[in-house]
Amino acid sequence: MTQALYGWVNLRLLCNRLIMNTANAMIALDKLSKRYGRAPQLALNKVSLQVHEGEVYGFLGANGAGKSTTIRTLLNFIQPTGGSATIMGHDIVQDTVVVKRHVGYLAGEVALYGNMTGKQFLDYMAELQPLKHKDYAEGLARRFDANLQAPIKELSKGNRQKIALIQAFMHEPGVLILDEPTSGLDPLMQEEFFKLVNETRERKACMFISSHNFSEVQRMCDRIGFIREGKLVAEQTLADLADQASHTFKITFHDAAPLADLKKLDSAKITAHSEHHLTISIRGELQPLFAILARHRVLQFEQQEVNLEQQFLRFYRKAAK
Repeated sequence: MTQALYGWVNLRLLCNRLIMNTANAMIALDKLSKRYGRAPQLALNKVSLQVHEGEVYGFLGANGAGKSTTIRTLLNFIQPTGGSATIMGHDIVQDTVVVKRHVGYLAGEVALYGNMTGKQFLDYMAELQPLKHKDYAEGLARRFDANLQAPIKELSKGNRQKIALIQAFMHEPGVLILDEPTSGLDPLMQEEFFKLVNETRERKACMFISSHNFSEVQRMCDRIGFIREGKLVAEQTLADLADQASHTFKITFHDAAPLADLKKLDSAKITAHSEHHLTISIRGELQPLFAILARHRVLQFEQQEVNLEQQFLRFYRKAAK
C-alpha cells in the first residue's frame, strides 16, 4: 500500500472512531489481538471497531483474514492475547456469562444435535435462554417454513440453517453475531431473512455479520469493515463506498456518438461503442459528462447498478500493495 493510501485509511479510521465515541457502543473492540501458540504473526492484530444500537455492520475479508477469529474471540470461545472488547458494556472475558445472555449467535458451520428434532432443539435452547415472547419464536418457525418434526440429522443444509437462524433470533437479543447467515437458504428464504434483519434493526438491536456474499452485504449493512491478515484496513459506510465506485451508463445518440469528447473526460473509460451507442464508466464528478451530453441529442440514457463488489476488490487489492 502506498504511503498516501495508508494516510487515507488511518484518517478514515480515526474519524470513524471520533464519531462513534460520542455514544455508547453495543459492541466495542479496543486493539483486540490474538496469537495462536507460537505463530510468528498475530491472527488478530490490534483490531478496534464499534457497532452501535440499530446498526448492521458487515465484516468482510478473504479466507484466513481473521473474520472467524474475531467472532470466536468476541464470544470468548478463545481468549484474546491482547487488547479488550465489550458487548453491551460487559467485558467479553470477565463477564462472559452475562455477555451470552445478550447475544444471539449463528456459527459459520452449523453443528446441531442431530438426534433431536428441530422442536426438541429449540425447546432445549429456550430452557438455556428463556424467551421474551414464545409466540415470536413460533412466528419465526412459520415464516421460515422450518421442519421441526424430523431429526435434525435427516434435514438438508438449508433446513438446518433455518433452525440455526431461529435459535439465534428467537430470544430477541440486543446483539446478534452472525457468520454467513444465508448459507444454504434458497432465494425466498434469503428475502425473508433480509426482512428479519430490517425488523431487528428497527427494534434497535445491532448486528455484526461476517459474509463472503457482497450482494447480501449491500442489502443489509449500514457500514462495513475490511479485514486483511488480521488487521482492520478500512471502515466505510455503504454510501461512501458507492460514491467512490465507478458509475456506468449506456447511452444511445440520435447522431454519431461523440467519442472524441468523451475520451477526454478524467476517470472515464468507454467499455463498448458503435456508431450511435456506447457504454461509459466514470468515477467521481458526473457534471462534465452531462455537459457533453447536453450538446447532443440523446435518445436513451440508462444507468447500470453500481457494482460495489468491484469497488471492494479494487480497494482490497490496493491494501495488499
